[in-house]
Amino acid sequence: MHQSQTMVALQVGFVMLFFVSTYNYCGVEAEFKICDITAFQRLKVDMATLPYCDKKLPYQARAKDLVDRMTLAEKVAQLGDKAIGVGRLNLPGYEWWSEALHGVSDVGPGTRFDQIVPAATNFPTPILTVSSFNETLWNTIGQVVSDEARAMYNLGKAGLTFWSPNINVVRDPRWGRVTETPGEDPYVVGRYAVNYVRGLQDVKGFEKSNDPNSRPLKVAACCKHYAAYDIDKWKGVDRFHFDAKVTERDMVETFVAPFKMCVKDGDVASVMCSFNRINGVPTCADPKLLNQTIRELWNLNGYIVADCDSIEVMVSGHKYLNDTPVEAVGQALKAGLDLDCGKYYPNYATEAVKQGKVTEDNIDTSLRNIFVVLMRLGWFDGSPGGYSRLGRNDICSPAHLELSAEAARQSIVLLKNDKNTLPLNVGNGKPKFAVVGPHAQATKAMLSNYALNTGVACRFSKPNDSIAEYGEVVNAPGCDSVKCASGDQIGQAVQASKQADATFIFVGLDLSREAEGLDRDDLNFPGFQKSLITQISDAATKPVIVVIFAAGCIDIAFIKDHPKVQAIIWAGYPGAEGGHAVADIIFGKYNPAGRLPLTWYPQSYIEEIPMISMPLRPIPESNLPGRTYKFYNGSTIYPFGYGLSYTTFSYAIKSATDLVKLDMGKLQQCKQIQFLDGRKNTQCPGVVVGETNCTQVVNVKVEVTNTGKMDGAHVVFVYSVPPSGIVGAPIKRLAAFKRVFVAAGTSQMVEFMLNACNDFSIVTEDAYEILPSGDHMIIVGNGADAVTAKTSFFFEH
Repeated sequence: MHQSQTMVALQVGFVMLFFVSTYNYCGVEAEFKICDITAFQRLKVDMATLPYCDKKLPYQARAKDLVDRMTLAEKVAQLGDKAIGVGRLNLPGYEWWSEALHGVSDVGPGTRFDQIVPAATNFPTPILTVSSFNETLWNTIGQVVSDEARAMYNLGKAGLTFWSPNINVVRDPRWGRVTETPGEDPYVVGRYAVNYVRGLQDVKGFEKSNDPNSRPLKVAACCKHYAAYDIDKWKGVDRFHFDAKVTERDMVETFVAPFKMCVKDGDVASVMCSFNRINGVPTCADPKLLNQTIRELWNLNGYIVADCDSIEVMVSGHKYLNDTPVEAVGQALKAGLDLDCGKYYPNYATEAVKQGKVTEDNIDTSLRNIFVVLMRLGWFDGSPGGYSRLGRNDICSPAHLELSAEAARQSIVLLKNDKNTLPLNVGNGKPKFAVVGPHAQATKAMLSNYALNTGVACRFSKPNDSIAEYGEVVNAPGCDSVKCASGDQIGQAVQASKQADATFIFVGLDLSREAEGLDRDDLNFPGFQKSLITQISDAATKPVIVVIFAAGCIDIAFIKDHPKVQAIIWAGYPGAEGGHAVADIIFGKYNPAGRLPLTWYPQSYIEEIPMISMPLRPIPESNLPGRTYKFYNGSTIYPFGYGLSYTTFSYAIKSATDLVKLDMGKLQQCKQIQFLDGRKNTQCPGVVVGETNCTQVVNVKVEVTNTGKMDGAHVVFVYSVPPSGIVGAPIKRLAAFKRVFVAAGTSQMVEFMLNACNDFSIVTEDAYEILPSGDHMIIVGNGADAVTAKTSFFFEH
């Protein structure tokens, strides 16, 4: 056989050995490890002579020894997501690509579901889960997902590397992948990333280490898609050809900020570069973005991976530098791309070395990065945290299913509640409910994407069935599907509503309208959904409650202002337990506290601005509005952070640091700031944050009082506002948030410790992060309930 055929045969043999050695229904002490003395005895090799199996050595030294023993052909065969393995070194093949965005998924060939493990726990998608603004919840979900991932690994059904989460900031509400993201605020997105990644990766007792590259991992997470990726396919423009024209200011302030947090605070094991170009250069071939930033500036302890087939896209889509495949592979390797999800590295890297497009040392560096991660995962020496006990009973357990339901309950947002219609009081009788709309019987739609491709779940809690627990249900869908292409069935739904004591209209979107590879053209309900809602509401004499399943915002001004639509609930995509969660809120078993992580714009907003326009700030000369709550001050359907409760809350700022003095170094210079009125500050307008040894804290103590009659949770938002008149400054920026539970009629003191530099800085046009001197405002709360305080900054040599 040729060498490649021999490798394939060895791979098959070692993969079979891997499954046999790990396969155990209960997952008890059935764990594969490469450095197994028995395996080497079969190979007639003394394991004691192999430094890569010497536990006393650092992982970096062990990985170097392993790589140094490989031929160039063997090295290259490990650089794709389907790594071939090296039989003579007892290194089996490995599939790197698995996904765990909101539960273990079969998107990616590294994970398999069958009769032994038919499904894993499906949680709400991130755009809903983030609406809880509960960092503990985000972390706990990560822990549970990694428990199930480890259990599946023990059963031979999954790997240990999961390319999740998606932490792209939502710049435009039309983006088809909004469902995967934590919203529009880069700080919130970053905090979600840190907590979810820590939940997935952290081994108890090893959360921190003086040498992060020796820190064991439960599973390896991946923050993606780096960077400025938020367009899939819109009016002839797609992600495989799009060149994002982005200012350095927007990169620093918005597009890159969550990834920095994910690497530096989350210690993520991997970052995935995106398909698009940024200012002409494909992200996966940009040494400034990869080696110089992720690796050198942020000190990534892990590997950098390409979004699948990104190198091929560089050649066939972007036609970058008119590179051949060999040249593109050389560009990517030198830029710092360690692993290719695809075949370009395995197919062309050998020739790239022979042609001098890249050195073999570049390949060695990449391999050391990926093998250190596998060592930290225990693939060489065994589970670092005793996870071999996890098995089938730890997947879809009652506790995990309840956590999924609880995540939905904490996150669902109450948008309207006229006359306190909700919670609905069913009394002692058995009321009749009309349950209508295309999502009334929702199952797979509640899962959204990156769930099981077959739409299978541990179990489903349908909205219709959950409401039926509280009364007699009359069904009349009104629409055949979310597309609602015909209004022929609307009359039946109207008649059903007239017979009912209350009507629940389940409407919205699904993957046929917003998905990977599919951006939206408008912000309206599809087809005849608007007519369905309007006709039922116009004819109604009893309460009408509209429940929306969707990720991106919808222009619902017509029902927001409709006097006969008493309540509106946004349920995102609530996961397989979503029906129970919605019913628990409707009937008052749970007091809603979710808050919108996105601005809900009117349809007119997107008619003013093309999706391909990347700037966040308004462009007055082009009549382009700003984006996100930080830079858009026009009319909204609902603002970022909006959400109602069944009770009421009030704030009082009890104390706030009113003056911060910063001592400047002898060689530190003041930084000029441009003001709208052209004035020049004769004092010190600002200082560069990176040049300031800033340890000062702005302490804010807020008393939150539940002034209503029902216990409930509440999300407290703290915004910072820079001194007035600075050109390009945000309207406000979120500096901190905290979810607290306050019993009816009581108060709770909530303390925020804000970093004086990082939480009050701005990013100027030249991309410096600057702390302005002068009076800054602190805003606690959203809208009319907000309270304010002032804090002043003064710099002196």
